[in-house]
Amino acid sequence: MSAPKNLNPGSSPRALLGAELRYAREKANLSQDELGATLFVSGSFIGQLEAGTRRLLPEYAPTLDKELGTGEFFQRNCGAAAKSSYPEHFAEAVEAEARASAIREYASMLIPGLLQTPAYARAVSRAYQPTAAEEAIEDVVSRRMERTRILNGPTKPLLWAVLDEAALRRVTGSRAVMAEALEHIAEMIRSNQAIVQVLPYDAGAHPAMQGCIKLMDFSNEPPMVYLEGVYTGRLDDDPATVARYKLLYEFLQAAALDPQKSLALIEKLAQDYAHEEQP
Repeated sequence: MSAPKNLNPGSSPRALLGAELRYAREKANLSQDELGATLFVSGSFIGQLEAGTRRLLPEYAPTLDKELGTGEFFQRNCGAAAKSSYPEHFAEAVEAEARASAIREYASMLIPGLLQTPAYARAVSRAYQPTAAEEAIEDVVSRRMERTRILNGPTKPLLWAVLDEAALRRVTGSRAVMAEALEHIAEMIRSNQAIVQVLPYDAGAHPAMQGCIKLMDFSNEPPMVYLEGVYTGRLDDDPATVARYKLLYEFLQAAALDPQKSLALIEKLAQDYAHEEQP
């Protein structure tokens, strides 16, 4: 067979790259598990790369070229498959989010993206990028609102969020922005678009005080967990790691207010913010 060629920009880069990866792996007589071991990833991760459902990151390319004898093919072409309008650390998580059948998320200091309003997203984006041009901020807001469309589609995922009370009481943008943001969450709850629980201050210390967690389940893929910090994030499908965070999330659910009490608190805070804005 002929050697791999550069990808055609007019085709689907990730699908073609996945097909070439499978071809090269089988030609080298390696199983998915064996190739995964060279990258310190699972065999199922290699399968997802070959199927085009996971991104082939540039850091993997040199090892693949070396193990599969493909010259610099993957180093030349993985950039085309990895292009995204999102930051590199978040792009794969967004793609996984769109395929998920269930999303369970804990947020400590801010309202998660899928529950945000444009005004709240704009305030958060400006805080992250205080010197950015208005066009750049509006681009971020537009992409964030685009993500929320998955909640209105025919295959919308189950969305279950646990919000720390701190995220609801931190005035982001203005009190008017917060009133609108919390009323939006309340309406999503009332219309059965999301299940939301509030982790109250009096719950005390808990195992997720240092970060945010997003768990995702899929119909035909292993579950994943996305862990995010400031300008960094990591998507992991290691079964032991996912199981550890699922247990942690269950602790948070147990410590949080039940959905009805959570809705009552969210509505009360929304009203308080709205009244404070009046002269």
